[in-house]
Amino acid sequence: MAKALRVLVVDDVAAARRHVLSVLAADDAVQVVGECSTGTDAVLQIRETAPDVVLLDISMPDLDGFGVIAAVGPERMPPCIFASAYSEFAVRAFEAYAVDYLLKPIEGHRMSEALRRVRALPLRVGEAASRLTGLVNDMAQNRSFPTALAVRCGTQFHVVRVSDVQWIAADGNYAILHAQRQRRIVGRSLSALENEVLDPARFVRVHKSAIVNIERVATVEPSPAGDATLVLVDGTRVPCSRRYRRRIEALLLFLS
Repeated sequence: MAKALRVLVVDDVAAARRHVLSVLAADDAVQVVGECSTGTDAVLQIRETAPDVVLLDISMPDLDGFGVIAAVGPERMPPCIFASAYSEFAVRAFEAYAVDYLLKPIEGHRMSEALRRVRALPLRVGEAASRLTGLVNDMAQNRSFPTALAVRCGTQFHVVRVSDVQWIAADGNYAILHAQRQRRIVGRSLSALENEVLDPARFVRVHKSAIVNIERVATVEPSPAGDATLVLVDGTRVPCSRRYRRRIEALLLFLS
């Protein structure tokens, strides 16, 4: 009997995951190694379980499917079957990179076809990585994030380079940017900046009142309680609550 195909299911909608799991259960040659409700958890499970294939939802709120690929790294990412509610026309762009794509709601015969394609996959690891790198690059061109922010100060606007922002603190419905040892108050909430302005591959929520630039983290000090303290390159200490610690773990590869 052929070796079972080890599949990781990633979708933020519980009902969608249940449906996919029920479809996969009909295939005796499939072993589900895990299910994830967030892109962050997907990154961690991919690293921990090394599945043969990832059934990956494209649209997720914390870290979407493309963000998962970027965080894991195309050279380490297993083959992907994308799942999407987009129209077939919109999904054609993914065909060049994914093993297959499935339109929601996923039908059993389409799942079987996609799994057959995985089993017959002729691509070597390097070729698969090249295709995923192309996907990440294409998506980066279509998903632009600002490189600078103009922050009002009296009658003027001070320009802050996004790369200079070390961390951002909540201040009620406002936020405070900490950049080059200066504080700039922004008339946006922390959640608005996180969801609408900042690149999720660079800026990560680590506390209900803090976002950090992952490139400015120098040290991570975990505690037995499950939370942690992040020490930035300038010595600033930012708390990371247990709720958000997995996001840091997903964006940083911890080596022992």
